[in-house]
Amino acid sequence: MPPAVRLPYVSLPVLLALLFVLAGAGPAGAVDRPAVELSKAQAGTGGSVTVRGSGWRPRALLTLLVCGQAEPKRGVTGGTNSCANADGRAVTTDADGRFRRELLVVEPPVPCPCVVHVATVTGRGAEADAALRVAGHAVEPLPADAAGGRLSLLADTRLRGSGGLLTWFGSPPARTLVVTVGNVGTSPVKNPIFQVGTSHGVFAPQWQDQRWRGTIRPGGRARIELPVELGAGAHGDYTVSLKYGGKVLAEHPWGVGRPWGVTLFWVLVLLVVPTALFRAGLAVIDHLRPRRPGHAARPSRRVRLPMARRAPAAAEPWFAPDADPPGPTRTSESSRR
Repeated sequence: MPPAVRLPYVSLPVLLALLFVLAGAGPAGAVDRPAVELSKAQAGTGGSVTVRGSGWRPRALLTLLVCGQAEPKRGVTGGTNSCANADGRAVTTDADGRFRRELLVVEPPVPCPCVVHVATVTGRGAEADAALRVAGHAVEPLPADAAGGRLSLLADTRLRGSGGLLTWFGSPPARTLVVTVGNVGTSPVKNPIFQVGTSHGVFAPQWQDQRWRGTIRPGGRARIELPVELGAGAHGDYTVSLKYGGKVLAEHPWGVGRPWGVTLFWVLVLLVVPTALFRAGLAVIDHLRPRRPGHAARPSRRVRLPMARRAPAAAEPWFAPDADPPGPTRTSESSRR
């Protein structure tokens, strides 16, 4: 049989294998996208909804919040300040990246439209929203300017700056977060408000609102520089996150060294202070110690003359108590006889 006839029979298994691979790649890609579903689209305050999720990382810790001024397409425009944080819930996904959790329906601090916002707490950031109508809660339209202007990250983030002597002694570490963003919307973005968060270990980021002064026109780009500061004495592995319009734009690791100057200071304190206290205590004890009476007023002792002075004294007889009278006295007695 000619080779031209054998070719279809040889390539047929290969084509079938490729079709199976491509068919299996579609569902896998869909699973990688986090998704959230609610048991009901509307609920009143005090009720509950069942939140189901799929496509999340296995064994990931998630937070569930009811947020206002938000839509699934735009996210939480006001950040977590628009959410009922005190009534949130946490859940851990299973080995397949799925979860199921009951969530209490409460009124968020801002008007609706509202969503159930699900976001990861640790690791790579991921989030998803599902629309929820909170019965009886006020509803206000979202800002119109935010709908047309949308910012997207164009370059990798970096932290500018370094520690100094004060940081070595426990001063708050500070850096500058530098990112390049572009406006992919249809209207300019004026004085955008970003949210900068810092997280340590398994803890959720602590967000702070920071306004950038300037205007980013549609199709334009801008270099954003925002200050980041930790608490005094902070050390370890931190993660700096940047959020805009409820979406996390960038994350950057930050390794902060231990403030060894503080350790050196306490070591010196533990060595110097006890020594100074010990010496001060000895001085006080020596000052307050009572003196013995005989030690203050000692009896007078007989003064001994040197040898050179005692020699003439021995030659003169009137110093001895039993010595005879001098010569003239004997002469007078003999004359009387």
